[in-house]
Amino acid sequence: MDVTRFGHAAVLVEVAGARILLDPGNFSTAATFELTDLDAIVVTHQHPDHLDRERVGPLLAANPSARLLAEPETAATLEGWESTAGDATYEIGGATLTGVGSRHAEILPTIPRVGNVGMLVTAPGEPTLFHPGDTYEYRPEDVDILALPLSAPWAKLSETVEFARAIAPRTAFPIHDCTVSEAGYGIYWMQLQNHAGIDDLQRLPQGGALNL
Repeated sequence: MDVTRFGHAAVLVEVAGARILLDPGNFSTAATFELTDLDAIVVTHQHPDHLDRERVGPLLAANPSARLLAEPETAATLEGWESTAGDATYEIGGATLTGVGSRHAEILPTIPRVGNVGMLVTAPGEPTLFHPGDTYEYRPEDVDILALPLSAPWAKLSETVEFARAIAPRTAFPIHDCTVSEAGYGIYWMQLQNHAGIDDLQRLPQGGALNL
């Protein structure tokens, strides 16, 4: 499995002959929207840092055969997209995507919670990757690689650490980190190193890649 970050929550997973892009949002790098040969584009929820509606058009045009998957509230606003659901599976080449959860984390009690369906990516003989979107609420078992949201208006550091410990992956790398300044990033990372209980924490930068 090859995993490449494309800025904030955008992750490209290449496994079992499939190229799967998750959450191409407005904090994602320009290179995100220049990708080709994608087999699936997946959106966990409707917020613009996970779906850049202004830039996604050229990406779709460059990948006419890609399967388009989004959580139901998002899919309802997009032409040609399929709705995802918790526990539902989607076959993409030799890979399987499995939906996880249904709701975004609470930002404020006065803000309605929108839909959020995270994704497990699996394939025979390969590690299992989990991209949760924007929530720590849902904790699937047997996750090998965790795309870990590092900072958000809906999160605090103690919750990040507790979520990482509950998932207990072999490897984790940060996503959802464009909300952290470069000067302050090390504070978050140091606490994860000291308290998350994950041996292989990869401080993967925007555009960084892993082969697992």
